[in-house]
Amino acid sequence: MYKPGEDTPISLYEINRGRIVRTLELIQDVIVISLCIGLFSFMVLQVRDMFLSLLPPLDFHVVTADILFLLILVELFRLLIIYLQEQRISIGVAVEVSIVSALREVIVKGVLETDWSKVLATCAFLLVLGLLLVLRVWLPPTFEGIDPEQQVSKLYRNRLKTELSKNNSH
Repeated sequence: MYKPGEDTPISLYEINRGRIVRTLELIQDVIVISLCIGLFSFMVLQVRDMFLSLLPPLDFHVVTADILFLLILVELFRLLIIYLQEQRISIGVAVEVSIVSALREVIVKGVLETDWSKVLATCAFLLVLGLLLVLRVWLPPTFEGIDPEQQVSKLYRNRLKTELSKNNSH
């Protein structure tokens, strides 16, 4: 069973840890897939409601709110798809969803009916989100093979393997 120098407790721990991490990632993917299916189903229901709101008598605020809400759902769906493909949250898409959500609230409630402090806070919020969207262009991407977390993890694993090989050789 146990042969000295072959299976150290740390290497067995790494094997079990890898299996646990893969299992948890699989469970997480199943959760995200179920969210995608639920969100898609909700979007279909929302499209039906939107077409029903287009029937006379036509209420502009309801139609506009439905269209903007559907756009928010589409962006959230895209965010989940990107997460499934790249195992990361897209900052750009998240900021875009936040901008559309804030604008939807302003449009639905109306700028003239909203308190001036809320309009000012919404403007500041939109400015910050716009700044984040512009700054995101200059931030280095964490995909396309340039993942700082994975690079640090590889360095740590290499250092751990080096230390283990030194300890085993002594």
